[in-house]
Amino acid sequence: MNTPFYIARRYLFAKKSTNAINIISGISMVGVFVGSAALIIILSVFNGFEEVVLKMFNTISPQVVISPRLGKTFDPDTEYFKALKSNPDVYSYTQVLSENALLRYNEKQSVGLIKGVSTEYLKNKSLDSITIEGKFVLNNSAGSNAVIGSAIQAYLMVNITDPFNQLQVFSPKKGSKPNSLNPADDFNVLSIPVSGVFEVQQDFDNVAIVPLSFARSLLDEPERISSVEINLQPGVDAGKFKDEIEQRIGDHYEIKDRIQQNRVLYNILGTEKWAVYIILTFILIIAIFNIIGSLTMLVIDKLKDIAVLSSLGAGKKLIKRIFLFEGMMITMTGCIFGLIVGFLFCLVQQKFGVFKMSEENLVIANAYPVAFKGMDFMLVFLTVSVFSFVASALSSNLSVKKINHLNQDL
Repeated sequence: MNTPFYIARRYLFAKKSTNAINIISGISMVGVFVGSAALIIILSVFNGFEEVVLKMFNTISPQVVISPRLGKTFDPDTEYFKALKSNPDVYSYTQVLSENALLRYNEKQSVGLIKGVSTEYLKNKSLDSITIEGKFVLNNSAGSNAVIGSAIQAYLMVNITDPFNQLQVFSPKKGSKPNSLNPADDFNVLSIPVSGVFEVQQDFDNVAIVPLSFARSLLDEPERISSVEINLQPGVDAGKFKDEIEQRIGDHYEIKDRIQQNRVLYNILGTEKWAVYIILTFILIIAIFNIIGSLTMLVIDKLKDIAVLSSLGAGKKLIKRIFLFEGMMITMTGCIFGLIVGFLFCLVQQKFGVFKMSEENLVIANAYPVAFKGMDFMLVFLTVSVFSFVASALSSNLSVKKINHLNQDL
């Protein structure tokens, strides 16, 4: 058996002449225990919120978007796009024609984005999860319908149950010259009933989704489109699929995956998580460095043992390693138990939803979401290990100094 480890383990459980050493060691262990448990719980909750937010955004964001690099529209009736539409890896191929327009309901008006989509758009089975009022229906027996974002509904005060009032959409006519006598003649004006309201986030909630045919009539665009939105079959790697498109389609188009479409969102989620990790790590470091006081007192308490070991031929490195292992065992015991308790706490929350959020929250589940990531457990373990080693090494240096003093006295 490793001699320094054996002696350190005996010191860990043996009685000390000064009871304060046991108290300080216990405080250090409890501090690391609480810090490790809190860190893994907070990171797991952040993972849960991240999954919920990304799930909502991914409902409205396709896996791959193809748009023109220059200009607003392009012709989708090329051989490549026809082949792409029939690709067996493609689950849904949606043609999109979008443009800002003036929206009016009763006496209120606002500018919003009109997004015309082909019927493939409704193959997304998750659309109902973001629908907070009505139904996500774009066509029925009565004709075309619009599904609007919650921001538009709130500003225009749209009542989707009112059969007599429809949403009016104004868009400038292509190539028309300003008509000072009747400015309304310079606009295409179409009305459409609203069948539902969806809610994701402010940037998305200022959108009115309509059938592609309605958008073509409104925008005087019978053939060209603004973009193609693609969702893939389960198991297909979106990154590889995107790379294949980039290699074949040429430089005239811009291809984006979900991360590129929502770059700001992903950056915010990552930054917030790292910020919380750094703050809690500082608290954890304070708890870890309590071990310096405990080991310092232990070295003083074990001066006789140090003298005996030194006289028996034990070198400075061996004695130093004894107290290094002692400090590491105290802190790592707290860390391991903290991770276990944190995992069990999160598991209970995940299964039973013990801790609830506001009852008014309608977008996500009522309980705090939790998700596990193995890298988080490794990160907490390595963080405690590194700072425990530093704190224990600083304390173990005191034992070497004591050996030098003993040698000088002799």
